[in-house]
Amino acid sequence: MFKTKDLKVSIDTKEIIHGINLKIEKGEMHALMGQNGSGKSTLAQVIMGHPNYHATSGEIKFEGKNVLEMDPTERAKTGIFLSFQYPSEVAGVNINSYLRMIYNKKNDASVSPVKFREILKEKLEILDIKPDFLNRYLNEGFSGGEKKRMEMLQMLVLVPKLAILDEVDSGLDIDALKIVAKAVSYLNEKAKTSFLIITHYARILSHINPSQVHVMKDGLIVKSGGPNLAEELEKTGYVEL
Repeated sequence: MFKTKDLKVSIDTKEIIHGINLKIEKGEMHALMGQNGSGKSTLAQVIMGHPNYHATSGEIKFEGKNVLEMDPTERAKTGIFLSFQYPSEVAGVNINSYLRMIYNKKNDASVSPVKFREILKEKLEILDIKPDFLNRYLNEGFSGGEKKRMEMLQMLVLVPKLAILDEVDSGLDIDALKIVAKAVSYLNEKAKTSFLIITHYARILSHINPSQVHVMKDGLIVKSGGPNLAEELEKTGYVEL
């Protein structure tokens, strides 16, 4: 469903990714692990179309389409979702109105506010979010955990085909971590959403059980394996790779 082939990525004139090959099938959950500065977030940003990240060679294909020829809006509409590591605050933008807008845009629909509240009900329960949360402004004054739940709520509303979660577990306590894992498992089971989960640690993977784990170092994927690879890294670290 998704693949990169010999992908090289630069920021300005500095090459960060030196040729990555990655393949994800429908319904698979992959974890991408590595130290800070290894290129993990760069890969996420170039897949989503951030203008500061330039693919200098290679390809990104999604359902046979050339992702590099699409603008970020097209990539989102075709079914790719990125959960940001540091979501922005948007003062004055009501959460409920924002979510209804992106739902209608994605589904080419015109769902009423009353109907949309019904659509949101199950999603709020999954994330243990109170209904009055929807009356707040987008990420304004949110704690780190609230921002991550907001990202997961957007993901549940959009039901993407491929969700890229960039360090979604960063700064979360164990209860919040379980809620994020619950949202991931829900979409994977119900909609066969594929996941690329970018993380430093194995703790979120113990709740999700990825089909493959990849290790990134110095802009390359240097090792791939099953779920046990994450446990090995917890013991040995990344230095020996």
